[in-house]
Amino acid sequence: MSVEKILGDWKKKQFKPVYWLEGEEDYYIDKLMQTAEHDLLTEAEAGFNLTVFYGREANWADVVNACMRYPMFAERQVVLLKEAQQMKDIDKLEGYINNPLSSTVFVVGHKEKKLDGRSKLAKILKEKGEVLSTKKMYDNQLPDWTEKLVASKGLSISQKALHLLVDHIGNDLSRIDNEIDKLSLNLGSRKNITEDDIEEYVGVSKEYNVFELQDALARKDLPKAIRIIQYFEGNPKAAPIQMVLPALYNFFSKVFQVFGVQARDEKMIASTLGVNPFFVKDYLGAANRYQYEGVERVMLLLHEYNLRSIGIRDSGTPDGSLMKELVVKMMA
Repeated sequence: MSVEKILGDWKKKQFKPVYWLEGEEDYYIDKLMQTAEHDLLTEAEAGFNLTVFYGREANWADVVNACMRYPMFAERQVVLLKEAQQMKDIDKLEGYINNPLSSTVFVVGHKEKKLDGRSKLAKILKEKGEVLSTKKMYDNQLPDWTEKLVASKGLSISQKALHLLVDHIGNDLSRIDNEIDKLSLNLGSRKNITEDDIEEYVGVSKEYNVFELQDALARKDLPKAIRIIQYFEGNPKAAPIQMVLPALYNFFSKVFQVFGVQARDEKMIASTLGVNPFFVKDYLGAANRYQYEGVERVMLLLHEYNLRSIGIRDSGTPDGSLMKELVVKMMA
């Protein structure tokens, strides 16, 4: 079952007795938990019919007893078990889940991992409950996801601003959501988010960031690349090397794929590579400047310097020096 389906059912007052929310992506689990806590009951109903447990402190018998109570002055009660992955004897919930009370909406948030599908509890949940399994979003999915989130809030965002935001924050959906809300408050009557807004309200320099370094490398603009790296040296939190190298590897891996695409139509290339058509010219330009052998060598260099950045075959060269050495070799 999807997040959207669960939220849609809840909005229509259609409830199942048990919802099990599990997996690596906290954002969706937190979103559903927050909705269950604040929107399924009115304020007056919640006073008598909302019970919240936390896994580390919860006793399985107390949770089951709460679920077995009947609602007071309402059609249903809501019982939440947060951070269930920290609960001892969680398998002892099997008895209740196998025969739940229809007037109780029991919502469990089990973060970080999924249940073993072979376990008895997992089999009972599959038969008796609604299970949402989440996993971390791939980096190449973040721009589209973020753009849709922006649109859902009645806003739009320029492509450069979108990639500045995503490259800066990375795979933290909750923080992306929070930053968009903050931007929305600061926009006033405007509805379009620009790179200037990202710089002012999120704190990302529009001139000195991973996106601009990637552009400098794609164009073989060594002076610009060195200036950006020098900025990173003076502002270590702006772009640590462990964030920069994967971003560059992702870019050049897409450039490498260009050589295997037969079509020259930019939309077809974008579809094949799984990228926004807005950026296809960047990939094509880099492919023309570096050629096949050059891109292959860049990929090997990125792998080598990634190992050196974590101390393998390196005696402690500063990150800034590693990056400067790397970009010079890349463009040689």
